[in-house]
Formats: sequence, C-alpha cells, structure tokens
Amino acid sequence: MNSESTPRIVAKGNSALGPTLKTRLELQAMREAGRVVAFAVRKAFEALEQGITTRELDEIARGAIKSEGAEPGFLGLYGFPATACISVNEEIVHGIPGDRIVQSGDLVTLDCGVLVDGYNSDYAVTEVAGHSTIEKDCLIQTTSESLEMGIKAARQGNRIGDISNAIEQYVIPRSYELVREYVGHGIGKRLHEPPQVPNFGPTGQGLELQVGLVLAIEPMVNVGGWQTRILDDGWTVVTADGSLSCHFEHTVAITEDGPLVLTVE
Repeated sequence: MNSESTPRIVAKGNSALGPTLKTRLELQAMREAGRVVAFAVRKAFEALEQGITTRELDEIARGAIKSEGAEPGFLGLYGFPATACISVNEEIVHGIPGDRIVQSGDLVTLDCGVLVDGYNSDYAVTEVAGHSTIEKDCLIQTTSESLEMGIKAARQGNRIGDISNAIEQYVIPRSYELVREYVGHGIGKRLHEPPQVPNFGPTGQGLELQVGLVLAIEPMVNVGGWQTRILDDGWTVVTADGSLSCHFEHTVAITEDGPLVLTVE
C-alpha cells in the first residue's frame, strides 16, 4: 500500500513526524511481520486459479495471518475493507477484493501488510493465473528485477534518489513506464512514514540513508503510459489507458552490512 494513495490517505499522513530509525529489537518485530506477510501471500497464490474470486484470495491471506498469531495491517486502515489489496490486469494498486472471478491469463497483484507487536510490514507480488504470455512474463520479470535494482541501492550513505534512479534506469530502457503518482515510503509503527520513495528521479537527491531506516520500496510498471485514474469505489487505481500494470514490493532495512529484505519467509 502506497503513501501517495487516494486523497484520504494523503490527508491522514503525518509528514511532520519525520523518518524513524529502528533498534535491533524493533527490527526483529518487523522481520517477523515480514515473514508472516510473505507466508500469507504465498498461501493465497497457491490457490490462484481460474474461477476463484478475489474475495476468496483475501480470505486465504487473512486466515494465514491469523494462523501465525499476527494481525492484518491493511484491514480498516483509512477505512480499507479487506486484508489485501488485490488488483487485476489494468488495476495498479488498492483493488478491493470482491466477487470478481479470476480468469486464466489474468495478471493478479496481492499487496498485503501485517502487524506484529505494533510494527508493520508491506509486501506485494504479481503473478499470472493459469496461461501466461511472453508480454506478461516480460512485464513481471522487468518489475521484479527493477525492485532488486532499487534494493541494491538502499545502502548506508546513499540517498533516496539513488534508489529511485536505479529503478528508473532499469525500467525505462525496456520501453515500459513507471507510475508517478504513487510511491514507496518509510515504514515502522505506522504503515506510512517519511520519506517518500519515488520510482524515478536523479541520483544524489533526497534523504541520506542511515542504519535503522526501513523503507517499503515498490515499483509499479505499466505497459502503456504512466497516467492513472481512480475508479468510482474511491480506492482502485487503474492505468488511464487501460494497459497492463505490475507491482512488486519489499520492506527493506538499511543495515551496516547493506540492505536487509524483511519480507521473506
């Protein structure tokens, strides 16, 4: 889930509080939250097939989180009505799970968060249900690898712009576009903390990365243009031109030994 989201999220953010640096104990809680969310998303995707509804995928993710003794981080946040944001094909982020039936070939994104001891994780993966195509496989690969490039740049002494630029320089030469209105963010006791982490921009700009800073890095890549619009439900963000979109996200801690991905089992 993004810090630059629907207007209700922008209004509720508190940028005046500034970035927070986490202690080892706090990182342990966030690492557990990351483990659980990765587990929950995997369990949901294990059930991904033609005929399942997005609501059923959401229920699987919620059950997996509860089975680990954790709490969903998105449910009720800013009024969001589900455990996971589930977005399909041209939907970029914040899709509300419901009666939509997944079809073979659909591009499905699960964006989910978990709370452990008051600390958040944030994680997103895109997969294809059933039969895929070269176009969809290339989009998924590019988005996933651009996230890896951004994570590699998340090192002590670098700046936010180095992450942003690493993602942009990987995506744009491959003839895709990056969503610009929705960006990554700091994360901790609040899901959305400063700083914002755009997926584009020049190197050497923005906040200097310090040990203990934790970021949700999340490129959103479109086959067509970067422009977006919000559906009448007030949540679901789609590509303005109806083109396919893909979204990957990890929660990443800045450590003395380099970036540490927290959202893994």
